[in-house]
Amino acid sequence: MRRFQDMCYDRGLYRSRSGIIMGVCRGIGDYLGFSVFCIRVILIILFLISGLWPVVVLYFLAAILMKSEPVIRPHQHSNRPSSDHIRRRQQTLERRLHNLESIVTSKEYDWERRLRA
Repeated sequence: MRRFQDMCYDRGLYRSRSGIIMGVCRGIGDYLGFSVFCIRVILIILFLISGLWPVVVLYFLAAILMKSEPVIRPHQHSNRPSSDHIRRRQQTLERRLHNLESIVTSKEYDWERRLRA
């Protein structure tokens, strides 16, 4: 029932960008894991039972209060790290290795090692 976009990130309750009228029904359906058809049928039944104004007011209030669905860029779908991330990670590891080498090869480390033995 859930679309691929829903699985890519942890979502909250959003208005869908691909909905018919402001995306409220599709956003609620995606959030709850129901089909949009079921949500729309429930909305129509509520519309017939309660009358025009309460449902229309609640619908537009929901459309105003709900945030619009975030845009997903293609690089967010991938689990592979970007080249910038790899470069920064490599620089960090090189810096840590350099610090470790400077400690191990220092004369103080050599004296401490000899005294402990």
